[in-house]
Amino acid sequence: MHCTLFKTLTVCQFILTDQIIMVENMQPKYIQTVDELDTIVGLTKKERNDMEKVCETFPFRVNDYYLSLVDWKNDRDPLKKIVIPDPRELKGGGSLDPSSEKDYTKLPGVQHKYSQTGLLLLSDVCGGICRFCFRKRLFVTKERETVKEVCPGLEYIRTHREITNVLLTGGDPFSLETSRLEPILKELREIKHVNIIRIGSKMPAYNPYRFLNDPALMDILSRYSTPEQRIYVMAHYNHPREMTQPSMEAVAQLQQSGVVVVNQTPLLNEVNSDPGTFTDLFRKLSFAGISPYYVFQCRPSLGNRFFQIPVERSYDIIQQAWQRCSGLAKRARFVMSHATGKIEVVGKTQTHVFMRYHQAAEPAAIGKTMVYRSNPTARWFDDYLHQPTPIRGFLSMKMPAMQWLF
Repeated sequence: MHCTLFKTLTVCQFILTDQIIMVENMQPKYIQTVDELDTIVGLTKKERNDMEKVCETFPFRVNDYYLSLVDWKNDRDPLKKIVIPDPRELKGGGSLDPSSEKDYTKLPGVQHKYSQTGLLLLSDVCGGICRFCFRKRLFVTKERETVKEVCPGLEYIRTHREITNVLLTGGDPFSLETSRLEPILKELREIKHVNIIRIGSKMPAYNPYRFLNDPALMDILSRYSTPEQRIYVMAHYNHPREMTQPSMEAVAQLQQSGVVVVNQTPLLNEVNSDPGTFTDLFRKLSFAGISPYYVFQCRPSLGNRFFQIPVERSYDIIQQAWQRCSGLAKRARFVMSHATGKIEVVGKTQTHVFMRYHQAAEPAAIGKTMVYRSNPTARWFDDYLHQPTPIRGFLSMKMPAMQWLF
């Protein structure tokens, strides 16, 4: 699963200080075993045993740059929660395909759920494996969903003229060598009805040196991101401490290359589940010219239960954070990326929750609004579906479990 990129990285040097492990070298080394991690940071016997049990089910991958950001004296360090295996991943069930992506897979490596948007899954390698990844089936099953040969996918996009934007995803497309990424961008730019190319990536947070050390990548991005047809990088900053100086320099280079950088993150228990953290994240994003795009309710993927927060609590956390932010910092939509579409939570009272389809697999459903009785334990849209919802008091009629209002 290693690209040539990863084979050429050199070992970083670590210096132990009172607060943090610091990286001297700018060529991060990737770490994929508990033994390697133990050598770098030193684990207790219990930590080793717990991690090894988790890694029998879910793989582990990180690099020494990102490990240098972790406060190893703090067991509750949020960045540690993002990348270090936790025994709670083995509890609570969940789905390997929580958004039913298989139903929208048209060809190997090609998804087409929303009319205007096509997805190309280019890689099953990431700069790190997020413990809450919703697509972790790419790493735990033998069935490959990503493809090296993208020509059939490009032909599918070429023949579906309703597709105006293409999302390159995986895995992380920036795990590919620049020489492999360039012809894909070139071919997409030759498809006249594709006006936006999106690249979903956590590489600006996991390994900013992927951008800082590769001027050829900046050259091709500037070539194919034009004033009329932009490339968007959908960054994944989950916590403000990921926005380091090297990371912000990488973002600045992307922006100078004509790329628009936006951010999306799930709301995650023990990582960003307090209003203060989200306030800082929204503010730092807006200060850096990175538009907050989506805040996701954490999907019920296998192993994700302990990361999930009840939907209504998530909504309250975001609202409290927004009270302290400017308008530019609170442009994100809070959505559940459900099998049927992106369901936005738009409001709540003491007794009811209001939602709407921001995007939908069935175009006629876009914009439809739903009302449900409050369920403080609901962690996903499906948890509301069984509830009867008489809403006397602010409407003059009774409603079933759900009813379109518009």
